[in-house]
Amino acid sequence: MIRHFLRDDDLSPAEQREVLDLAIRLKADRFAERPLEGQQTAAVIFDKTSTRTQVSFSVGVADLGGNPLIMNAKNSQMGGKESVSDTAKVLSRMVELIIWRTYAHAGLEEMAANATVPVINSLSDDFHPCQILADLQTIREHRAGGDGDLSGLTAAYVGDAANNMAHSYLLGFATAGMHIRIGGPEGYQPRPDIVADARRIAAETGGSVTITEDPGAAVAGADAVITDTWVSMGQEDEAAERVALFGGYRVTPELMALASSDAVFLHCLPAYRDYEVDAAVIDGPQSVVWDEAENRVHAQKALMAWLLEESR
Repeated sequence: MIRHFLRDDDLSPAEQREVLDLAIRLKADRFAERPLEGQQTAAVIFDKTSTRTQVSFSVGVADLGGNPLIMNAKNSQMGGKESVSDTAKVLSRMVELIIWRTYAHAGLEEMAANATVPVINSLSDDFHPCQILADLQTIREHRAGGDGDLSGLTAAYVGDAANNMAHSYLLGFATAGMHIRIGGPEGYQPRPDIVADARRIAAETGGSVTITEDPGAAVAGADAVITDTWVSMGQEDEAAERVALFGGYRVTPELMALASSDAVFLHCLPAYRDYEVDAAVIDGPQSVVWDEAENRVHAQKALMAWLLEESR
């Protein structure tokens, strides 16, 4: 059966642990897995601009022995003259993996439904699951015990809680058995169906889900504090309104002080200092954002290798 990774809960708790274990091993031994030796090709498609996603997948595919084929809407027929389903059938005859950074999540679902190779969501409007694997790896490195067990740790995400990052933190961290708290203003909180899915998962893994409008309550005693930009791609016209709306959710040294004394700070980047996070925090001793960025390579390599093995 072909395995895809479109949402964080496409991996079971045990499978997520396997991927993270492999990510740790690949960080220590960069070329330990070479499933694309040959060279086999992975299609890496970008409908949205990117730095970390493009570099990390390109490097990751090459490290696995393969050739990253970078595509976008301007240099292909996809989304114009050719449907997503037809594109999936064509690419499946030529590449070993399809990695797509796009807008509507429905497009990824259509791609996966018609592909005969693994499809990876490298970002959609609803989810950013590859980022969450890197974040889990980073928290594991800095806050988990020697056995790498993340269960029982608490993470707080504050800011725009209606976006793809909040949705993926809910699903991915609940899958890891963590206590995930989401703090955002009224009208900017996660979709109820995703909250329900996360609570169902947490009930099985021993984690928990908290949704609040109080950033202090979200952060209190947390092992990891996380935020994201308040103005994502396509929201530039709302910038002034969003800055005013989310001002109370800015991660300041005072807010970080409410977390555990050895809490880490994460941000998926790009970051806007002194908007969603103070420079003193993101550039301070509790920040692990550069480890987090690097871990995109290792976590995604582990994911690709795992999906290829499971899809044989």
